[in-house]
Amino acid sequence: MKIVMMTDLEGVSGVVSFIDQGYATGKYHERAKKLLTAEVNAAIEGMLDEDVDDVLVIDGHGPGGIYFEDLHPAAKLCHGRPVSDRIQRGEILKTYNAAIMIGQHAMAGTELGNLNHTQSSETVEYYKLNGQLIGEIAQWALHCGALELPMIFLSGDEAACQEVQLLIPGITTAAVKQGLSRTYAISCSPAEAHRRIREGVKIAIQKQRQKPITPFKLPGPYVLEKRFFFTHIADAVQTNPMYQRIDERTVRLKSDDILDIIYG
Repeated sequence: MKIVMMTDLEGVSGVVSFIDQGYATGKYHERAKKLLTAEVNAAIEGMLDEDVDDVLVIDGHGPGGIYFEDLHPAAKLCHGRPVSDRIQRGEILKTYNAAIMIGQHAMAGTELGNLNHTQSSETVEYYKLNGQLIGEIAQWALHCGALELPMIFLSGDEAACQEVQLLIPGITTAAVKQGLSRTYAISCSPAEAHRRIREGVKIAIQKQRQKPITPFKLPGPYVLEKRFFFTHIADAVQTNPMYQRIDERTVRLKSDDILDIIYG
């Protein structure tokens, strides 16, 4: 089995601040990267226990969230900005059997979602797909689904786990912290977080072998609406001909192919 892992930083146990931990300029950013990398390594250990023989880790945190020197030797890391061509990346992902998410947070506006946001904590008010609010969890699940990759596991805060369970019934999750507000949470210890993730990944793989989850898909055609906090952000993205300006702070993309717009 080959598994691809999407990572983010804000859903990691012990991470509760954008300013101090999430942003590259934060005084604890490097320490937060170590926390994420340890959770990634715990997931890899669970995979190895279940005879997974190829693990690709994607660093999905904007300024980078993986502490490369500590990465498990069994993994490969896909990282850097800007990302490569969508078609090129898709051809690589198609060679894998399943996808997971580590360190994930809930979508923007989620009550009690610790560090909740969608793509940008500083500029995005919300994303809507065909009239329904979505976050980064749905984005990744739909992207993978279009490539015939089922998403089988997620770790993050309780709100992120609840969000994915509504999208993908039967998915295995590991909650490593409980959000009490956007910037306040109860985190379990690193050792306990690692145990939950390692055991959760093993269970997810066992379940997938016995009763497979199917790739997550929604019917098209697709309309993705993005609303920003500020008009100048909409001004900037409107220069891309793919975007249609709806109002002073909102733009829209349309396509019959979800891959054209889900990360547009």
